Amino acid sequence: MASKSSSENSELMNEQVIANMYAAMRSELNQFYSKITELEMEVSEHNLVIEAIQPLDPSRRCYRMIGGVLVERTVREVLPAVHRNKDGLQEVIARLNEALERKKKEISEFEVKHKIRVRKAEDESKEGGGRKEGSGQGVLVGPAM
Repeated sequence: MASKSSSENSELMNEQVIANMYAAMRSELNQFYSKITELEMEVSEHNLVIEAIQPLDPSRRCYRMIGGVLVERTVREVLPAVHRNKDGLQEVIARLNEALERKKKEISEFEVKHKIRVRKAEDESKEGGGRKEGSGQGVLVGPAM
């Protein structure tokens, strides 16, 4: 009997380890998504700057933030730097997208290997017998005074 109990314990422990690993992988995936979104926002900001200063006279003064210091330059000096920064950001986004695809593949292989199925919110509500306990709008209501 003691061996049966310990094998159930180790199986439960294994399931917990697998669940933790899966959660960590999903967390990494979410970090990739958020970083890509952040960098795409920066690229769009760079595009706005390029569109704003492109038609200006190249000798016109403009200001650029370099390492937390506002530096006076000309449009002629700043425009190529903004283009380089934008191109660099796009390269990083491309690499992150490749890493994202690798991570997605790794997660799907992990799901197949460990027979993991992700339940959707609809499935949980059907299985719950239509109860709506705890599934509100996320509003906490205290006792009436």
